Amino acid sequence: MRLLLVEDDDRIAGPLTEGLARYGFTVELARTAAAALAAAPVDLVLLDLGLPDMDGIDVCKALRSRSDVPIIMITARTDEADRVVGLELGADDYLSKPFGTRELVARVRAVTRRTQAAGRQGGPAADRVAGTAGAPASWTGQADSAQRVGPMTIDRRTHRVELYGRQIALAPKEFDVLEYLAQDPGALCSRQQIMDTVWDPHYFGPTRTLDVHVSALRRKLGDPAWIETVRGVGFRLIDPTGGAT
Repeated sequence: MRLLLVEDDDRIAGPLTEGLARYGFTVELARTAAAALAAAPVDLVLLDLGLPDMDGIDVCKALRSRSDVPIIMITARTDEADRVVGLELGADDYLSKPFGTRELVARVRAVTRRTQAAGRQGGPAADRVAGTAGAPASWTGQADSAQRVGPMTIDRRTHRVELYGRQIALAPKEFDVLEYLAQDPGALCSRQQIMDTVWDPHYFGPTRTLDVHVSALRRKLGDPAWIETVRGVGFRLIDPTGGAT
């Protein structure tokens, strides 16, 4: 999936581009409004409001006047009026800085899912700006459906986890760790992979925070065998019931 990141601050654009690439996105960078409006074909626009040559609100209005390309506004502005105006002009979502890559990816996927359901799934953004039809977007949304691991159900859309039909209350990061491990049950995930994905590659917090969350997950799941530790390497999700439901 191709994204257009409209951001003039390289301190933000660099880490975002790197982080999104880890999730398989191709990111094109535009540092000005003019470059954004003349950009190559993409599937979704990530639009910063504080641009040097034009206010991002006006860029959003210009894009929406000629296109139905999905737009997510990203900005440090905290004024509710900016958020309301942006959404009323046609932005599909609004994300306030600072934010993590994982949250942004979740927003991209949610917006893509909504726009596809609404029939806004033409070709790349530049094709839609020009008023031409294109191929459907490459992302299918399958990763956000509910998943069963033995007696456990993980619903990525609602962030709900059920075990033997009983909902397990998890903190957001606990869910994120479990969801990451569940992407490939039984596969070994290194500590660094988990930290880079769940906490962002540029996380500089306590190094034992992952262990704390894994410990909490084991306690809430009622059986530490659900998450196996491979000493010195990482963790993997194991169904201790052998698939019983």
